[in-house]
Amino acid sequence: MILTEDASARKREIEDKLKQEQETLSFIRESLEKSDQLTKGMVSILSSFESRLMQLENSIIPVHKQTENLQRLQENVDKTLSCLDHVISYYHVAKDTDKIIREGPAGRLDEYLACIAKIQKAVEYFQDNNPDSPELNTVKARFEKGKELLEAEFRSLLMRYSKPVPPILILDAIGGDEDMEVQEDVTLEHLPEAVLQDIICISAWLVEYGHNQDFMNVYFQVRSSQLDRSIKGLKEHFRKNSATSAMHSPAVQTKRKETPTKKPPKRPGFDHDLRGVKHLSDDKHGAAAGKDDVLDIEIDSYIHCISAFVKLAQSEYVLLTEIIPEHHQKKTFDSLIQEALDNLMLEGDNIISAARRAIMRHDYSAVLTIFPILRHLKQTKPDFDATLQGTAASTKNKLPALITSMETIGAKALEEFADSIKNDPDKEYNMPKDGTVHELTSNAILFLQQLLDFQETAGAMLASQESSSSASSYSSEFSRRLLSTYIYKVLGNLQLNLSNKAKVYEDPALRAVFLHNNYNYILKSLEKSELIQLVAVTHKKVEGSYRELIEQEIQNYQRSWLKVTEHLTERNIPAFQPGTKLKDKERQIIKDKFKGFNEGLEELCKIQQGWAVPDKEQRDAIRQAEKRVVSEAYRAFLQRCANISFTKNPEKYHRYSPEQVEEMIDKLFDTSA
Repeated sequence: MILTEDASARKREIEDKLKQEQETLSFIRESLEKSDQLTKGMVSILSSFESRLMQLENSIIPVHKQTENLQRLQENVDKTLSCLDHVISYYHVAKDTDKIIREGPAGRLDEYLACIAKIQKAVEYFQDNNPDSPELNTVKARFEKGKELLEAEFRSLLMRYSKPVPPILILDAIGGDEDMEVQEDVTLEHLPEAVLQDIICISAWLVEYGHNQDFMNVYFQVRSSQLDRSIKGLKEHFRKNSATSAMHSPAVQTKRKETPTKKPPKRPGFDHDLRGVKHLSDDKHGAAAGKDDVLDIEIDSYIHCISAFVKLAQSEYVLLTEIIPEHHQKKTFDSLIQEALDNLMLEGDNIISAARRAIMRHDYSAVLTIFPILRHLKQTKPDFDATLQGTAASTKNKLPALITSMETIGAKALEEFADSIKNDPDKEYNMPKDGTVHELTSNAILFLQQLLDFQETAGAMLASQESSSSASSYSSEFSRRLLSTYIYKVLGNLQLNLSNKAKVYEDPALRAVFLHNNYNYILKSLEKSELIQLVAVTHKKVEGSYRELIEQEIQNYQRSWLKVTEHLTERNIPAFQPGTKLKDKERQIIKDKFKGFNEGLEELCKIQQGWAVPDKEQRDAIRQAEKRVVSEAYRAFLQRCANISFTKNPEKYHRYSPEQVEEMIDKLFDTSA
């Protein structure tokens, strides 16, 4: 029963689905029929549209082609009119630009250059299209006029705004301000920025379009003049200001007071100090001090001018690179610096000539002016060479040639000075009456002490005169050894000359005092300065040698007292017993001894009181030694004669007590006693 119901239900279900499928099929058929109808309608419409479109195309295409032709004709007409306007404008360029060209580029350079560009295009047009036209000559003339005015403006701007650099700015730039603890890098501005840009613009145009190099000659002539004027202004600044301030400045005042052994402080920015250059004549002539101050100012001025030239030339080259085309820069720079460089070299040659004349006058101290200059030239040479890099060989060789000349004349002065010490004549009237230090000694030592500030420079001078094989091995140590040998040579020549001069003295004791004073002065001077260390580089025993010489002369001097003390010896004194009556001959012997001692003592004290031993330590030592020897001998003599009756007037012979004798000896070498 249940199975029958299930079958019936299943059947109904199938029938329902079949009915639904039949309905769906009917719907699809109806839809297909409608679609066919729509398709037929669309095809019909499209066929009609195609037909109409073909008709429209057949009507429009001819019109489009005609319109296109008309547009092309219009464009050709416009182009033709434009070309005609362009060509016609070339015929009006001369007239249109006449006013601007006549008024020149001053104050409106951009507008002027634009105007020149129009003229240039007109020239190019007529050259290409109508070279025989009169208009070509007109615009050519206008172009040349415009170029001339640009060149004139270039010259005018340069000359109007190029000014010498003030001396104060130069000193700041080279670091010559002593009050500044830290030197700042000072930039030198030669032209206002706006003017510089105009000059650069004109230069570029003249190179590219003007095909003209004359403006480069104008540039180097104007800037060369300003460079030279800047350096001359610095020199004049030194002459005006230093001349008045030097007399009151600590530098010049200290120069006269300080001993040559002192080390003066270095000036910031410069490794030189002119206070070391003191003339040997200062001690003899007061008027020489003023001349020396002026000379020091001249030396200081020249040294600063050398540094100023390097600094100014460097800044000129920087300026030049902005204005002058690269392939003309080196040549233009070479021409620009020639006048100032030649003037500096000429001044250096004048210094050498003055030194040469000084050598001929045997004024070797004047040659010392070369030393600070030469040292500064050598210190500046690397910057000099870097600045002149790329210039002509003749330009680059000027400074080395000056250095070589200075080294040669300096070496000649050193050698002739050494010879002059050896050959200084033995003039009797020139010998110190009191046996003090000879002027030759003090001058020689002073000269050598001043070389200490220029050891490397002086050593290089001597090395420059060595053979090529020796010079090739030149080094700082080599030059130091040469200078050491030179100083030892001068000292040897001085010692030999002093020995010869001492022979002028008839009194051997005064001769010994003279040599003692000079040898002692030399030794003390060597010890107080670095000379002793410098000489010891090649001769280590020089100090001991002088001490032996000093001791030897002291012994020679002490022999002069033998004629006093010989009267106090026991020789010829008769043997006697206390209270024994002496014979007349024996009494006379004792009287003669007293008399000889008294007269010898008085004579020596009188003579030697006028002699001099400037060194207090040595003077006291000599006195003490003599007091000890004479006093001991005199006391012993008095003791032996104490109980001897040799005269009725003993006070006639026994004039001095031992204490009085010592007091007399204490007055030796003392003119005020």
